[in-house]
Amino acid sequence: MKRQLAGVAATVALLISGSALQAANQSTEWALKMFEEKSHDFGVVARGSDVRHRIKITNIYKETVHIADVRTSCGCTAAKPSRYTLKSLESAYVEIVMNTVKFTRKKDSSVIITFDSPQRAEVRIPISAYIRTDVVLTPGSVNFGSVDKGVGAERTISVAYAGRADWHLRGVENLPEYLKTEVAENTRTGGSVRYTLKVTLAKNAPVGPFRSQINLITDDTSNPRIPLLIEGEVVPDIIINPSVVSLGMMKPGQEKTVNVVIRGKRPFKISKVECDSDLHAFKVRMPEDSKVVHVLPLTISTPNGEGTLVEKFTVTIDGRNEPVTFKAFCKVVSGS
Repeated sequence: MKRQLAGVAATVALLISGSALQAANQSTEWALKMFEEKSHDFGVVARGSDVRHRIKITNIYKETVHIADVRTSCGCTAAKPSRYTLKSLESAYVEIVMNTVKFTRKKDSSVIITFDSPQRAEVRIPISAYIRTDVVLTPGSVNFGSVDKGVGAERTISVAYAGRADWHLRGVENLPEYLKTEVAENTRTGGSVRYTLKVTLAKNAPVGPFRSQINLITDDTSNPRIPLLIEGEVVPDIIINPSVVSLGMMKPGQEKTVNVVIRGKRPFKISKVECDSDLHAFKVRMPEDSKVVHVLPLTISTPNGEGTLVEKFTVTIDGRNEPVTFKAFCKVVSGS
């Protein structure tokens, strides 16, 4: 494939202007418009379960937005933003956690997000849940942590019920394709029953973080579903840093060199490095030895013309079926 140096295309973004922002002065409406959700109901959950939810905030304004504080109106919930400063079009998440160990039955709370820039506003997001007392999960979620690619993993949780003598856990729904489950009844005495749920992460699970909510299906007539959080991350055996190399702004004919670090879990050898285009703008010095960490000097010699130059590199590793890739880009501008 060939990639030619072309003019930079303008990015079109629908931003609300400063005048529109000032028109909403002394109002929370401007801040509320940034929220993907205006409220959240966790529904009916088991006691001890790990109950969390993320609400997305996107800065739709030209001005930078700053979160001054995030708090809750009840001790049954806690909340924390992923970041406090959002430039134009940037997004953040407010993660909400419901305490299902200390609190039970119907709980209502609010997450209160205070902004102090570009102007002051306070947004309240109502939060609700019903924490049932007859079902207890231990631990409260399935957390795989970090799992090496191609290895897979297993986790188990205990599901305890106290109430009906004929209560049953039937199965699981909303299961991602890279997970499978097994339900086994351990004990049943009078109105108490205990199950073990085994969750298996497939060896071919995709690289990257994963987070999903599955439902345990029971024979309860009124509330047959018990939500369960599953999360973790599949990490690759080879990591490239940075995976996207930014060379900044350069002039035609200018040369610049940066280092790309490729790290493995054990010594490996790089057999070849290829790029998509035939511009010959980028050069990489090939290492010869087998080692855990390779530092690749990447040199760019910018061609004539202006525009954004983007190149994709494919790195082939001895003994590894799949290559790894990274990208490099720069903006070429003329001038004195």
